[in-house]
Amino acid sequence: MTDSIAERANLVIVSRRIITMEHDTDPEIVAIAIRGKRILRLLRRDEIASVVDENTRIVDVGERPVMPGFVDPHAHIEVACRSSFGVVDCRAPGCKNVEDVIAALSEKAATTPAGEWVVGQANLFFDRKLAEKRFPTRQELDRVSTAHPVAVRAGGHLTILNSKALAVCLIDRNYTPPPYSITGLPSVERDASGEPTGIVKEMDNLLPFSAMNRDELAAALITGIPTLFTQYGVTTIGEISETVDGLQIMNDMAASDELPISVRPYIWAPGTLSLEAACNWKKSISVTAPDDLFRIQGVKLFADGGFSAKSAAVKQPYLTCACKGGHTFRGDVALEKDFTRRAIELTQNAGLQLAVHANGDRAQEWVCDTLLELGGAPTGRIRTRIEHAGNLMPSETTADKWAAAGITPVPQPVFLYTFGEYFADYLGDYGKLGRFSFATLIKQGWRLSGSSDVWVGSESDATNPFFGVWCCLKRQAYSGAILDGDEAISLDHALRFHTVDAASVLGEDDVRGSLAPGKFADVIVLDRDPHAIAVDDLLKIKVDRVFKNGKEVWTRNKEQERDAHGAAP
Repeated sequence: MTDSIAERANLVIVSRRIITMEHDTDPEIVAIAIRGKRILRLLRRDEIASVVDENTRIVDVGERPVMPGFVDPHAHIEVACRSSFGVVDCRAPGCKNVEDVIAALSEKAATTPAGEWVVGQANLFFDRKLAEKRFPTRQELDRVSTAHPVAVRAGGHLTILNSKALAVCLIDRNYTPPPYSITGLPSVERDASGEPTGIVKEMDNLLPFSAMNRDELAAALITGIPTLFTQYGVTTIGEISETVDGLQIMNDMAASDELPISVRPYIWAPGTLSLEAACNWKKSISVTAPDDLFRIQGVKLFADGGFSAKSAAVKQPYLTCACKGGHTFRGDVALEKDFTRRAIELTQNAGLQLAVHANGDRAQEWVCDTLLELGGAPTGRIRTRIEHAGNLMPSETTADKWAAAGITPVPQPVFLYTFGEYFADYLGDYGKLGRFSFATLIKQGWRLSGSSDVWVGSESDATNPFFGVWCCLKRQAYSGAILDGDEAISLDHALRFHTVDAASVLGEDDVRGSLAPGKFADVIVLDRDPHAIAVDDLLKIKVDRVFKNGKEVWTRNKEQERDAHGAAP
């Protein structure tokens, strides 16, 4: 039978350790035969000769493990790449205290023309990570400069402005934030006298930051994608869009074979386009790239804000939070019911997947109830996603609502490290319940995924899937404390979170996320076996080679690679 095979392989990757992420793989499999963009066959050693000829490239990586490329179903490629250009890195622990932040921003201000923005990128929950356990004040940012508007973006949901920035934004004691949502509902913090303190929440996309021109954005994407994603073995991304220009540039890169990843954009409504325009995206975006590399996947909405801004909509009130109308504050659901119903109907009619940001349990249940009013979520590739479902779930009632509505929960294991220990600071004992309860959810039968949600202020390791894997196993918070260790999961489960189960979120586990015949040849080579090392050493794993659709797009140490043509090893 092997002698009569119709196709010869263009590429054969040979390794003594192949991690397919498929169940019951033959332990004697040592090679992956690739023809064009797809995997042709998995091979035992004595079968290699049957698929090669003089034109076949053979890559023998010896003992180094081979596995499928990672899938990140929720990332912000454009935002992350923009944040690497012209923005001051103020993140802890690089900046240990407020004075370090002031020094870093002052250095940037010294080389920036007067009147132009000086913007710093800080972590989520920055006030918990600096030595002073507070944010820099408006007055401290005034020490950086009174001639420049200065902003510290602490994770994208909360920003601290100096006096010049407040003046540029026309934010004074009489300012009223707009009554509509871009992320969560916008708000301005004020002191006892009614003056703005400099802290604004859920307003980043309303502030007049300096914009990149198209050429600058293209350069940021061309250099940022390999640095942030490819070198860590990420080959497919669900991109939460920022601008039409960014999407068009990524399409153009894919069309010219310059994009080392597959991109599945979710158009942010109304941040990128209005809901109606997003569902009729062909009038705004020209998609010319092959479908396997670039395809408009869905639409993204925000049902609430972030915990760091106390704008996640939760079922229990926040601690020590300002009251509205004399009532305790539980955050706001930022979507109108009619708008949400229209979004559900329009996306389904357009064949687009709806992804809804809902941090708080009340927001998640509200989304599920709205879906149920319309008959529940659709099935297949356009099954509705709830972003951040599974990060904090104090009551199993919430998961029951997921099940009834038929949604896909999309948690982020990396957030366990980033802010898992701070839920209690905001919500008391209620915030200690159901934190990243992955083991429990798996036992209940839920299929979960891992994603980076890399945005402004993400941890420096956020885009490395092995950081997410480490979080699933170690469950170590930023302070070093272990968070609910009984919810740790196995290495194999954690790897599935970031490969085949992540692909299922995009409706593509039939073609991505594992090594099997007919799947796209997204293959990575590791420098060591994750099964043979200590948990903490997962953070040290390097990706030596990345093959995207059968084409090598990343090589870490070219001098150590050994290729052959035509002769089976």
